[in-house]
Amino acid sequence: MARRALPIIRRLTARSTSHPFGSNPNPNARSVTYMPRPGDGAPRPVTLIPGDGIGPLVTNAVEQVMEAMHAPLYFERYEIHGDMKRVPEEVLESIRKNKVCLKGGLKTPVGGGVNSLNVQLRKELDLYASLVNCFNLPGLPTRHENVDIVVIRENTEGEYSGLEHEVVPGVVESLKVITKFCSERIAKYAFEYAYLNNRKKVTAVHKANIMKLADGLFLESCREVATKYPSIKYNEIIVDNCCMQLVSKPEQFDVMVTPNLYGNLVANTAAGIAGGTGVMPGGNVGADHAVFEQGASAGNVGNEKLMEQKKANPVALLLSSAMMLRHLQFPSFADRLETAVKRVILEGKYRTKDLGGTSSTQEVTDAVIANLD
Repeated sequence: MARRALPIIRRLTARSTSHPFGSNPNPNARSVTYMPRPGDGAPRPVTLIPGDGIGPLVTNAVEQVMEAMHAPLYFERYEIHGDMKRVPEEVLESIRKNKVCLKGGLKTPVGGGVNSLNVQLRKELDLYASLVNCFNLPGLPTRHENVDIVVIRENTEGEYSGLEHEVVPGVVESLKVITKFCSERIAKYAFEYAYLNNRKKVTAVHKANIMKLADGLFLESCREVATKYPSIKYNEIIVDNCCMQLVSKPEQFDVMVTPNLYGNLVANTAAGIAGGTGVMPGGNVGADHAVFEQGASAGNVGNEKLMEQKKANPVALLLSSAMMLRHLQFPSFADRLETAVKRVILEGKYRTKDLGGTSSTQEVTDAVIANLD
């Protein structure tokens, strides 16, 4: 008996001396704790704008998950809609006070009449950086693998400046405004993001071969900022070539920094490649405020069929909410939410139609809540 036990004892002794946690330490085990400041656990107010179309469905999903987690926040709800002439002042005051907002989509009428409330929000609060994270989710099959792209878009000028007028009947002039100040600060944000998140490369997207002054100024600003981050690789790509490269070899991109309009196109394209707009998180941030929303909309805000059937995909806004929780310094809650969402996607039992399933918004929400640690 003693002879038989000797090899076992030797193996156990060798294992304990080679590594204090055994031969296969758990890589997910917490080793260094998060140390909050006194009072960090106090509930935080967040402005909530359910919005139009599928917005109330997916924001309600977030509310249910936050309640199930007992997350240390509460929502101040405001009903605003895309056909309003402007964002009500009380909504702006709420965001200024709370610093953080969660928003469903606001439908912008096409053509003349009402200005976009989304653009108004960005300008009023100086939310100059839009961030969309496009990545493969385990268990969700896509044409390309190893996609993990962050699109950082200038949010306040360019073609979205809103400076249009009719010169003479039948001739309309639309001005694209690019400034050194806005180009520099979005470039700084992109490189700072890359530095803080251990990203290796920043790609500037442009059309400076045609718009030599406007996009030329944007590129000049990016190049100046790049010199201050020697550890991060910097390159440039023309926007039309960028779109072709995105659909053929998206894994080559890491962080992308763009002027306003190009960023909208690039982010939606990247989202489609990585699994669709229903799973891509995003947000808009400035020096003082942040608004979190679905990363790429691609026109699904007002999808009447999705609203009637109550089958809108809540994943994108749930992941945006995880981003919001990290922004609020609640990292463990963010990790729990993100892990639960990824488990549901990996399992594949509960998926909405855009991901090849038949589940309703509520069924996906219930599955996420069931998977919370």
